[in-house]
Amino acid sequence: MMIKTILHDFSIEKIAHSGQCFRCNALEKNKYNVIAFGKYLEIEQHGENVIFYCSKEDYEKIWYPYFDLGTDYKKFVNAVPHTDEYLTKAVAFGKGIRILKQDCWEMIISFLISQQNNIKRIKKIIELLCQTYGEKGKENGVVYYTFPSIEALSQATEQELKNCNLGYRGKYVIQTTKSLLQTQKIEKIQQMRYNEAKKELLSLYGVGEKVADCICLFGLHHLEAFPIDTHIKKILEKQYSNGFPFSVYEGYQGVIQQYLFYYDLFCGEKNV
Repeated sequence: MMIKTILHDFSIEKIAHSGQCFRCNALEKNKYNVIAFGKYLEIEQHGENVIFYCSKEDYEKIWYPYFDLGTDYKKFVNAVPHTDEYLTKAVAFGKGIRILKQDCWEMIISFLISQQNNIKRIKKIIELLCQTYGEKGKENGVVYYTFPSIEALSQATEQELKNCNLGYRGKYVIQTTKSLLQTQKIEKIQQMRYNEAKKELLSLYGVGEKVADCICLFGLHHLEAFPIDTHIKKILEKQYSNGFPFSVYEGYQGVIQQYLFYYDLFCGEKNV
């Protein structure tokens, strides 16, 4: 089955390379796959024409909210003043990126793994983790593995996680998994406002400011979260030495962060 639709301000290619999701990969030109919430999706895009290879039910219940298709991103783009030349360029370059509504548990583990790591390696580690502890599925002849459940991952040993190339991050994953399983804290965090959720996330072993904000933005959809990594820190220091105008983008600072991050990731020093 397939769902054909026209989408504005949407680019599956940019989303796949935006650093917010680690299980979205190119299959061929203009076609990608995504594994999320135990489901496998293939998506094809030609301009504003997008095809979701899934049932109508899965599109409405899973993929429509996952890609945040109910939000008008034009208002975020239009809010950037032309006087901010750097951000204007960043938004034009990243137009089409959306903040995905991903699974909180998956984001906690994914961004623990992301520390001191690059995107390519993170994706390989997560895929190996899924093949080892996830459940095997099959869709249209394609074999895939779901993200491990909290119960499945709680059985892993530190050595087993080292075998999945987690390195020192393995102890973070083990202790955080056990803590979340015992306290059932994820359900509580999902009901919290941004500041409360971030505070709870910071209490988890191995979670610092940047990781907590990434989880808030990409796993809880708190659009005011503004993760500061090396890319963003460099931009703030060189482009906004007098301070970034956070108040201008109140309530959706995280959307602006993604444009900045993506622009620096692919354009780097030549535009700084």
